[in-house]
Amino acid sequence: MSPRSPSVNEELRRRSRERLLQATVDLVGEHGYEATTLGHIADRAGAARGLVSYYFPGKRQLLQSAVHRLMHRTLDAALEREPQTEDGHERMARAVDAILGLAVDEPLLMRTHMAGILQAEGFVQCPEQQRLAELLRDTVVRYGSQDPDRDYPLLRALLMGAVFALLIPGAPMPLETLRAELFQRYDLDWKLGVPPGGAPPDGASMEWTSRSSRAASGR
Repeated sequence: MSPRSPSVNEELRRRSRERLLQATVDLVGEHGYEATTLGHIADRAGAARGLVSYYFPGKRQLLQSAVHRLMHRTLDAALEREPQTEDGHERMARAVDAILGLAVDEPLLMRTHMAGILQAEGFVQCPEQQRLAELLRDTVVRYGSQDPDRDYPLLRALLMGAVFALLIPGAPMPLETLRAELFQRYDLDWKLGVPPGGAPPDGASMEWTSRSSRAASGR
């Protein structure tokens, strides 16, 4: 039997890593961080236990990479869904809704992720995080930023803060309120993206919706 080519080996390694990341998201989302072991993750992924340690220095780093992958894939799907658009305001609205939507759909997973970031290890720099950063930076560029190196970290911080506020145990803020604040910050029409319930929260925001409409019409 001929030995596998380097490209085939690289593809096999990529698939193994992807299976580990997906298994981590599934298991932590189902059972929580403490109840999920590296052995459980390897078993779910159909991989040898040693393979986990080969790719990742520990469970916390594996989880961050897995969640960053989920965020990147979710954001990419939202930005490119039909009808596709190059409109910067629509793409910003889709980005906000994609990240807030993950917090709503995967609260245990995202709460665990946020808790990990606040621990000593901090923010894990990994390929998945870099791909997420590229998408968010591209979003602020298409939105019209004149200084993306400043505006991308600000968008990231605002989204992280909103996710944290959505997930505070015992005192979460409503999705509609947080979305309204972010949409006001970026002067976005409430109808862009995927509006929750289809209408702004009471007393909020027809003012900035009108302002956006006037700007679009050049008045």
